Amino acid sequence: MITAEALTKVYRAGRSGPHRAVDAISFTAEPGRVTGFLGPNGAGKTTTMRLAMGLDRPTSGSITVNGLPVGRHAAPLRQVGAVLDAGATHPGRTGRQHLRVLASTHGIARRRVDEVIEMTGLGSVADRRVKGYSLGMNQRLGIGAALLGDPATLIFDEPVNGLDPEGVRWVRQLARQLAAEGRTVLLSSHLMSEMSQTADHLIVLGRGRILADMPLADFIDAAGGTRVLVRSEDATELMTALSAEDVTVTAHDAETFEVVGLDARTIGRRAREISAALHELTPLRTSLEESYLRLTHDAVEHRSGGLTPSKPAAASPGATNAAGTVPALTSPALTGPATADRTAEQDGEH
Repeated sequence: MITAEALTKVYRAGRSGPHRAVDAISFTAEPGRVTGFLGPNGAGKTTTMRLAMGLDRPTSGSITVNGLPVGRHAAPLRQVGAVLDAGATHPGRTGRQHLRVLASTHGIARRRVDEVIEMTGLGSVADRRVKGYSLGMNQRLGIGAALLGDPATLIFDEPVNGLDPEGVRWVRQLARQLAAEGRTVLLSSHLMSEMSQTADHLIVLGRGRILADMPLADFIDAAGGTRVLVRSEDATELMTALSAEDVTVTAHDAETFEVVGLDARTIGRRAREISAALHELTPLRTSLEESYLRLTHDAVEHRSGGLTPSKPAAASPGATNAAGTVPALTSPALTGPATADRTAEQDGEH
């Protein structure tokens, strides 16, 4: 379990003065589930993970792993494993040597190294020097190091960087398996499609603060809103009947429109009240990516002109009223061939 309480980190260097990278955040990543850790670049995700691993010290507040700061555990690698920088290996060593050094340092049996090599699919390259590894191979080696102590808690920062589709799927299955075994898994990624298939719960950061902390399904529903596609030969009359201050009705054509803010049952009831004929009434589910972009729009520090979706504000010309912005949200043996992984560009600092 990972528990943060009023965790704050302020960096004092720089011309612009103190930078509050993490601002009094409190959260719990619980055992038995994959907690997705999301946020734009600069949101504080990596800083929080470094604080959890004892690689940096909080300015105030605390963060513990399995009840204690990492540095106070007698055998840290048996408590928590992390992938924070897949390239942090000695280039002259082989993958097997790298894992053996870690195992020896932490009192872990050598046979565990062989088990981890098999688990991560590194068997064919384990005796090759790390300097010849692709980014994907390095990712697998980093994951292997994290698994070496068979820890109860795992922290993965962008673990699918450089992996081919098979490797991405392997990481997804691994994370789900670890959670199913009752372990805590905290996972960050910019790939919303993968996060939607992997995470049970989401914590979203923006400018060092928590914007959302809730189950994945609840996040999509809350941030995306209730959307229903309606088709009726009496569209004009029905659109008027459905209009309200907190409802957005957007016309697609003469008979089809979309409603945000009312569920299908309520729309059907209104249609019956005015005797409007209904030909289609289809609930639409907002994607995780859409919900995430809406929530984090104001927390993005660096935006590419013309490429980032605009902030959801006014509806299209066919709408009968404007949609509001989304507020912060809160709420109570696997193997694969490493040689197939392709080198990919790493994401920016986050």
